[in-house]
Amino acid sequence: MRTPLPHGSWPTPITSELVVRTAARLGEVMVDGDEVWWSEARPDEGGRSVIVRRSADGTVADALPAPWNARTRVHEYGGGAWTVSDGTLWFTEFSDQRLYRLDPGAGSPVPVTPEPELPSGVRYADLTVVPEGVLAVRETHTASGAAADVVNETVRVGPDGATEVLVSGPDFVSDPRPAPDGVTLAWLQWDHPEMPWDAAQLLVRAADGSHHVLAGGPGEAVVQPEWGADLALWWLSDRTDVWSLYRKRPHAEPELVLDVGTDIAGPQWQFGQSRYALLGDGRAVVAYPRDGLDRLAVLEADGAVRELDLPYAAYAQLRAHGTAVVCVAGGPDAEPVVLQVDVDGGEAQVLRPARDLGLDPAWFSRPEQVTFPTEDRGTGIGVAHALVYPPTNPEATAPEGSLPPLLVVVHGGPTSAATPVLALGVQYWTSRGFCVADVDYRGSTGYGRRYREALQGRWGVVDLDDVVACARFLADAGRVDPDRLAIRGGSAGGYTTLATLAMRPGVFTAGASHYGVADLAALAAETHKFESRYLDGLVAPWPEGADVYADRSPITHVDTLDTPLAVFQGEEDAVVPPSQAEAIVAALRDKGVPHAYLLFPGEQHGFRKAANIRAALDGELSFYAQVWGFDLPSEEGIAPIAVVRG
Repeated sequence: MRTPLPHGSWPTPITSELVVRTAARLGEVMVDGDEVWWSEARPDEGGRSVIVRRSADGTVADALPAPWNARTRVHEYGGGAWTVSDGTLWFTEFSDQRLYRLDPGAGSPVPVTPEPELPSGVRYADLTVVPEGVLAVRETHTASGAAADVVNETVRVGPDGATEVLVSGPDFVSDPRPAPDGVTLAWLQWDHPEMPWDAAQLLVRAADGSHHVLAGGPGEAVVQPEWGADLALWWLSDRTDVWSLYRKRPHAEPELVLDVGTDIAGPQWQFGQSRYALLGDGRAVVAYPRDGLDRLAVLEADGAVRELDLPYAAYAQLRAHGTAVVCVAGGPDAEPVVLQVDVDGGEAQVLRPARDLGLDPAWFSRPEQVTFPTEDRGTGIGVAHALVYPPTNPEATAPEGSLPPLLVVVHGGPTSAATPVLALGVQYWTSRGFCVADVDYRGSTGYGRRYREALQGRWGVVDLDDVVACARFLADAGRVDPDRLAIRGGSAGGYTTLATLAMRPGVFTAGASHYGVADLAALAAETHKFESRYLDGLVAPWPEGADVYADRSPITHVDTLDTPLAVFQGEEDAVVPPSQAEAIVAALRDKGVPHAYLLFPGEQHGFRKAANIRAALDGELSFYAQVWGFDLPSEEGIAPIAVVRG
């Protein structure tokens, strides 16, 4: 017999300590001969990005000893920080952003590039091994610190550090991919004010130095180019609204080879993404979404598509390994693993298992995909989507007639998307009696370019409409308590959180902003190069549209901001500087609105250290408990967050 307890106070084994215990965020995967390598970011090692090697005999060991940290700051979001060939590891070390090399049998990495004049002033990403060394995207910063003075180029770096510039001039470059002939080069480039998901071009340069645009440009974004062994060049383009797979064979016209009606790819926030892999026999293995879940399929040489029957719902980092594919895979009741799948026999082998949580799956809330109506606002789209996780706890129940509080989660980007993969950061809430709605507001990826572009010029309008519509939809359906609706988000999701509370008052009764934007004009003036013109499309050209920036900024509307709010911020955040958080906190203090503020030293954009992840989770829970008046499970010993009430 379960004793009824108020929602929010249910005892649960899914504590903040479990969330970070032996946790590791899996990153890129590489295949080197018979070995498989991958990276994992470990909160219990201060967020260090470790490179792990699985040898042919199944032995798994860290290839990069502490304190080395393979993480790049190019574009501030990084990715593509390492690569491997014939056992030699090339990587960017986070502390100084220099390129290093670790040879087989060597005890310690050696620097390849010289120490920059400015700390972290020269950065490298998107590494690819070539006979002469590595190709890389190089990002050079100057003493001015101005985003306009940052230079991005494609370079070739030799083992002795000798560097040759291959592509220079565009505002941004990525994906330098050498062809198997050793002379032809493909790459992506784009210019301000476009982002790579707006208008990235695919270029090809021949041996004589001549080059041409093969695909992409205004109204079309290309991502993830790859060469086949037969000199066919493959890529993903959204020219048909959704990101679909294309190919150009030698002496032939480009052709569309796979359109599944949904986005195969996602936005290029980080380097090194891969949603397909080319096998040596001309076939491709592709991951794509359908009915809210990813499928892994083989694109046969004759164009037939054969889906593989696997118990996973999301796939990333696809790499060919003979007639197999290696990838990162996860599902609603499974944290991500490194998986190898024989595409002919169908056998799947977990190379890097998820951690053993020691939990019965009955503790896990499984998401339901929900579509709900919202205001059109001239977009031609009157619906939005969410993954809704109901309260789930096999050992607790609520008093009869009570409804759970709702936590609306607003993802970042704002081009990101909700994914149906087990995340203890969600289960932390659902196992305590919360309902969680992970909203794919208009602007999210996965529903085509038209859905994504519905946010253009409307950030701070339609996203607010959609999160409010989701909360009201669930409350009107009798699924959640209309008096206990909370909204939370990080980065761009933090902006939507703050803007909703300030400009759509009266819906939510609590909120939490994690490194969110309070002042759009300050963001446009202060942020890093990659996003320095992003708001031109989302809001209005800057500074011509200064009045629009003021109208859409939460800090402008503090007169209507009366909702209790918790704010969490990294002290070294270069994407959304701490001044943004401090501006909103000062306004809350001046108004006497209940609030809490935690500033984490040593953290950048997103929290990577175990202690800080725990403090943010438990602090947010404690904040809601104080605002809504429920008790926390005593056995967890959660210290109440300091709430300022005046």
